Amino acid sequence: MALAALVDDVLGGDLAIAVEAYDGSRSGPVDAAATLVIRSPDALRRIVTAPGELGLARAYVSGDLELQGSIWALLELRDRIPDVQLEPKMMLRLVHELGGWREVRPVSPPAEEVRLRGRRHSKSRDAAAISHHYDVSNAFYRLVLGPSLTYSCAVWHDPDDTLEAAQANKYELICRKLDLKPGERLLDVGCGWGGMVMHAAQHHGVNAVGVTISRQQAELAEKRVAEAGLSDQVQIRVQDYREVADGPYDGISSIGMFEHVGEARLAEYFGCLRRLVRPEGRLLNHGISRPARNEKARLPRRSFINRYVFPDGELHEVGRVISITQDAGFEVRHVESLREHYALTLRRWVANLEEHWDEAVAEVGAPRARVWRLYMAGSAVNFEAGRTQVHQALSVPREPGGRSGLPLRPRFE
Repeated sequence: MALAALVDDVLGGDLAIAVEAYDGSRSGPVDAAATLVIRSPDALRRIVTAPGELGLARAYVSGDLELQGSIWALLELRDRIPDVQLEPKMMLRLVHELGGWREVRPVSPPAEEVRLRGRRHSKSRDAAAISHHYDVSNAFYRLVLGPSLTYSCAVWHDPDDTLEAAQANKYELICRKLDLKPGERLLDVGCGWGGMVMHAAQHHGVNAVGVTISRQQAELAEKRVAEAGLSDQVQIRVQDYREVADGPYDGISSIGMFEHVGEARLAEYFGCLRRLVRPEGRLLNHGISRPARNEKARLPRRSFINRYVFPDGELHEVGRVISITQDAGFEVRHVESLREHYALTLRRWVANLEEHWDEAVAEVGAPRARVWRLYMAGSAVNFEAGRTQVHQALSVPREPGGRSGLPLRPRFE
């Protein structure tokens, strides 16, 4: 059987995408929006020797398996084929296509694949995980994220808003939730390239400290702060949140770093922040979450996301997060889901990457650009389908006498 037809059969037949293979065969619609190209027998070797998602990821990242056309058309298969684990009879057909078991030999994983060492969520291992994801290239991230260099869910007043406006909306919403005033102290945990601290200093007159354990982020954040004339108000530090000891702060924001904390460290994380915020101060925790408690927090060890994107990443169910937050001495006062907003944000990032594809490949190489394209597009689809969520939770310290410092009806918009 021709290889393209075999793959078409493996995927269930009657596909909306086309398949082309190195043996010259082709299947699928002639006007397909996307074509899956099997460029080398190594693609089959990767799938057979690492069955499931990991083998497919290795084939895609290495370029042995290539996608031409719309990434969104390919991802429409997600609901049709939720389990990428092939049945034994299908696996045997791939082995036969290779010429038998003697031709089934392991192929080295792409260099972009990572397996961390050391104790999970220790400071050193967390630093390695952060470096893998964020110390890629500031120039690459600027191509993808746009001028704001903001790597978290934007807030859209209208789907036709610019990405820059939507990111400014997000920062302003958080500043309002924190009720920031001139002269107050803000701590931004996981500050990235400085977007939140710069916005808060410029528009609300605060004195801000941003901490990150990515040196590349910190270097560019310091440069951006200086260029904006905010060096007297904003300090950027290369520092783990567990090492911050110069509280109290009037407000604390944590935007898009919570996914790196780990379930075993959640109590420690919120305990650290509780010690750093003043009485009647506020904490805004913004993080990606999962919809059901019976799902595992940890990303599967052999998953594409864990090996190539967010090593050691963990997603937590929002109810559990609220419980742990309150156990640490906070009172949670407001929770907001921004699920659809993140889908819109990710689609804009994918569009930016595709628009600047040649520049991105020149900056970080084709394998890493492929990783980011697949991960961002797949994440957008997951947010749209409700398989992934994102929440902002506003909390205040629980103090004797019950004073929260909040008005009866806070207005955030």
